[in-house]
Amino acid sequence: MASKRTLSFIVLMFVVGLNLRPALSSVAPLLNRLQENAGLSPAAAGLLTTLPVLSLGLAAPLAPLLSRRLGAERALSAALALLTAALLLRPVPLVGVLFVATALAGASIGIAGTLLPGLVKRELPQSADLLTGLYTMALCLGGALGAGLSVPLANAFGGWPLSLASWGLLAFVSLTLWVSFAPKPTASVQSATATASLSALLRQPLTWQIMLYMGLQSSMAYIVFGWLPTLLIYRGYGESEAGFIMAISIVCQLGSALCAPWLARLGRDQRPALFIMLAATALGLFLLMIAPLGWRWLGALSLGVGQGGCFSLALGLLVLRTANAGLAGKLSGLVQGGGYTIAAAGPFGVGLLLQVCARIEHIAWLLLALIGVCFVFAHLAGRNRQLDDAGGRLYVTRQDMA
Repeated sequence: MASKRTLSFIVLMFVVGLNLRPALSSVAPLLNRLQENAGLSPAAAGLLTTLPVLSLGLAAPLAPLLSRRLGAERALSAALALLTAALLLRPVPLVGVLFVATALAGASIGIAGTLLPGLVKRELPQSADLLTGLYTMALCLGGALGAGLSVPLANAFGGWPLSLASWGLLAFVSLTLWVSFAPKPTASVQSATATASLSALLRQPLTWQIMLYMGLQSSMAYIVFGWLPTLLIYRGYGESEAGFIMAISIVCQLGSALCAPWLARLGRDQRPALFIMLAATALGLFLLMIAPLGWRWLGALSLGVGQGGCFSLALGLLVLRTANAGLAGKLSGLVQGGGYTIAAAGPFGVGLLLQVCARIEHIAWLLLALIGVCFVFAHLAGRNRQLDDAGGRLYVTRQDMA
């Protein structure tokens, strides 16, 4: 039977995860209003959708340093406090505040999201991949709430400013619960340290394979978060329907985010599960952006299943490919930092393509080509290999499963 400490950690992890996507997904359904009311060009709107992802990537490598200086629990508290402040600042009617606050929100999400895999590996090392699926489900649910409620909240509150600010209240609740009930590390955990340096990790091809898979699948995810409603509006959908299609897609991520780690345990390694989820993502994009409009609901379903599974498996690789919590934390910082920095090019690139009046189907084929490249790195990262630093040096072990 699970201990009280374990159950408390699982609940807190879910609540924290719930707050790490509304800051990103709540902007996309309101992007047309922001362009009209704030005078944003397509390139400026692309920058607004790119900033949080870029900040997320740049801030993620700071998480292991903050964890070492403050402790993982207090570092996560600081990240949640920054997120709360940034979300409440977004609607302040001063030039540049929306962009600065959006960047700060992305940085706080990068730090918090990087810290959690190490904490999961520490608290439940034998079930870390499955627990990561539950955490990913919380991320997807938060993203769905942000996408689905932004327009109704804007209509209820009389405009986009209060709609964006309202997510700061949810972050404040999460901060309060985490500060009050976060599990304290045991003496054995406090004395355990990882000996591998970041430079040693960067010399391992496995690190780069996971990072590039993370970056490419995240780029697709943040293009969807930032631009899918706008792209659907270009195809002829209304604002509310486009936001609802995005919300449905994100809701469909919930099941695959939770189930993908179980699916990954059925094979000899994680490659079959990775390939299935990437194929579902490609099919969803094709049905939504190229196929006739009548295929939109199947497209939303397929896209959601694929992206939820891809992201869950990406986070699962961080704990499956490391032998201890210290390495998981360091690999998480490098992979999420580099991966999200790569991913930031996606939303900005779509904004530039729209600026030069690229056709929607051309954008769609480019995205499908990126998924094809992602298959290559999924094949490499999905093999059963594990980074270990026992004995003071970093090496890769082979873990073939029967």
